[in-house]
Amino acid sequence: MNKGLLKYLTTTVLRMVLLLIAATMLSFFLVHNAPMDPVDAFLGEVTVSEEQRAQIAERWGLNKSPAEQYLIWLGNTLRGDMGESRTYHEPVTKVLGERFRASLLLMGTAWILSGVLGVILGIVAGMYKGRWPDRIIKTFSLILASSPVFWIGLLVLMVFAVELQWFPLGLAVPIGKIESEVTWAERLHHLVLPALTLSITGIANIVLHTRQKLIDVLESEYVLFAKARGETLKQLITRHGLRNIALPAVTLQFASISELFGGSVLAERVFSYPGLGSTAVVAGMQADAPLLLGIALFSSLFVFFGNLTANILYGIIDPQIREGGGIDG
Repeated sequence: MNKGLLKYLTTTVLRMVLLLIAATMLSFFLVHNAPMDPVDAFLGEVTVSEEQRAQIAERWGLNKSPAEQYLIWLGNTLRGDMGESRTYHEPVTKVLGERFRASLLLMGTAWILSGVLGVILGIVAGMYKGRWPDRIIKTFSLILASSPVFWIGLLVLMVFAVELQWFPLGLAVPIGKIESEVTWAERLHHLVLPALTLSITGIANIVLHTRQKLIDVLESEYVLFAKARGETLKQLITRHGLRNIALPAVTLQFASISELFGGSVLAERVFSYPGLGSTAVVAGMQADAPLLLGIALFSSLFVFFGNLTANILYGIIDPQIREGGGIDG
């Protein structure tokens, strides 16, 4: 391992650690200062004595200072114990594992769809700049960019689930069916609408950036020279365009991972999809600090590794690019 690569890996790991600490500290601060009392949220309509409330607070460590609570949680997390969810009464790691499988399928499908469709539509729009395909795709993308996820989700739900009745109204599996008996075809059937909604929201930026980058490439001097030599539009796209639009496309695609988390919260609520997004909403409503901190930690790791993958791919797509001079051949 050369010094440049070692330096890059060391810097990357250090940034990841600082990012995770900052994310958990911010999340803990927000949860601790939330107006909802966790004991009240846990009890609901149940009335108990002050002594019983104090016992519940002591069991959860709420009688300690915020700094002590955070350090205790951090120490336990480093040992692999993220605590118990006050909402689901199960270990946080188990809740995250179950919900993440559903979210990974949803976000992964939406991520691939938005990337593939975004690049294809962006190339078509760039090839036909100023003509009707370009105008239609650009208008469509601008409308999507300004439309909130929940509105698109409700629209898709009304058209395809209510009016046409092609897909179920929500959930990840059929109602009343044991999970072990659910087939992959049924899971995919329930996945289509939320994945479509989530992917639509991520397409616009990729389309518009890919379109503009391809237009810049096609109007550059070396492409004009290649055109003068007799190269067709198809040859210009494959020989010059794809390589130059690949880097910004990869950048936007991996940067959209963080947006997927935010979009999945709304999409999962609209379609009652049991993933991390809907779990985060429930945990927030119940002031479930251990689960909220676990989701914050998990999502930060997920986004960080997405960005790290993008940095690694930069060097593969364009060897001249180096992360701070860290990845040298």
